[in-house]
Amino acid sequence: MKYLHAMVRVRDLDASLKFFCEGLGLVETRRKDFPQGRFTLVYLGAPENPKSEIELTYNYDDEDYGSARNFGHLAFAVDDIHATCAHLQSMGVTINRPPRDGHMAFVRSPDLISIELLQKGDPLPPAEPWVSMPNTGNW
Repeated sequence: MKYLHAMVRVRDLDASLKFFCEGLGLVETRRKDFPQGRFTLVYLGAPENPKSEIELTYNYDDEDYGSARNFGHLAFAVDDIHATCAHLQSMGVTINRPPRDGHMAFVRSPDLISIELLQKGDPLPPAEPWVSMPNTGNW
């Protein structure tokens, strides 16, 4: 058996690409447009592991996907969890569960997909503003 990808439906493809590519550093690996089916598939991979992909499915017609809480989450290992969270926060992303422990944080994509960020290797020393930042919302 071979793992292929996880699929998430997105309402705004540009906003989702900004979040996943500019915010998290993923790269677009391929794209397939299906105008007759009224959808586009965009595949993203991490630079260190591009074959483990996320498939963003953009349906041309608006749908209500709910709160996306039933999906669970996507998880990414990051080089510096403090810098990653600061970068996402500078883009207007809410840090739902700050990396108070220097190891784990949660944010949500523009489509409310829960994203877990884990520090590669050992946890970083606890640091402000994360240590005193409370949890916000759901993740």
